Amino acid sequence: MNKLFIALFFPLCLFAQDDLLKEIDAKKNDGEVSAAFKSIKIVNFESTKLVGKRDLYFIVSHRFDYIKHGFDDFFGMDDAVTQIKFAYGLSDRITVQAARSGFQKTYDVGVKYLFINQKTDGFPVTIAGFGSVAINSEMKKVNFPSLQFADRLSFVTQLLISRKVSDRLSLELMPTFFHENTVSDILDENNVAIVPNPQDKSQFVIGVGGRYKLGKRWSLNMDYGAHLNRASQSIYKNPLSIGVDIETGGHVFQLHFTNARAMHESGFLGQTTGDWSKSEISFGFNLVRVF
Repeated sequence: MNKLFIALFFPLCLFAQDDLLKEIDAKKNDGEVSAAFKSIKIVNFESTKLVGKRDLYFIVSHRFDYIKHGFDDFFGMDDAVTQIKFAYGLSDRITVQAARSGFQKTYDVGVKYLFINQKTDGFPVTIAGFGSVAINSEMKKVNFPSLQFADRLSFVTQLLISRKVSDRLSLELMPTFFHENTVSDILDENNVAIVPNPQDKSQFVIGVGGRYKLGKRWSLNMDYGAHLNRASQSIYKNPLSIGVDIETGGHVFQLHFTNARAMHESGFLGQTTGDWSKSEISFGFNLVRVF
């Protein structure tokens, strides 16, 4: 894993392309405010930034294990989950994406659509919509004899509402609905599955996030999801992530700490187990390469 980290980090020093911030932090001539966020992700949650028309983003995301074990596994570095994603701009208003993650061997596809952009002297916020479908390929017939393909699926729908408050501060609100066709068993105090499962398959989250620009090439980012109808017996937690964005030529490099190891939407929204108060925190990064 250390070799993978070096291989991903080292190219940042080698590629020198036009400064992305000229595009990212500019205001459009028609009065539309662009680039409330530097990347298409705040940390885990989608931002209102879209991929430009005919641009291709290659994104490698990595979440190591919890840091609480210390030097036994080098603060989680010995174990990691990786996601590979491609995002393409069909137009300046429509982005499509496809990804494969090691967490539950998940495949997911998504689309983001820009409804309206914030204007300098007009509409106060940017509004976009995001939807995705994920397939859990880790589930096997040998373990679940009655398994159907539909049982592997989960669905997410989000409304993304952001405002670039100032040149330094951007905020976003993400009301979210997601549905898991199969929800994880919830165990009682004797480790026996509670039947029927008290967790609704249809679930609701209010996400909040923000970016504060600390310098020309870097910013502090945070996002959090408050689950609204989680079963009281559930072991899962609300995802909280804090990190920095670093812009280096043709890359955006996001470094962060998070209690969520899953990177697809229904995974980190519904299956985050880490507890910040117990140092169940993962170091991770998103590496975004723009073509």
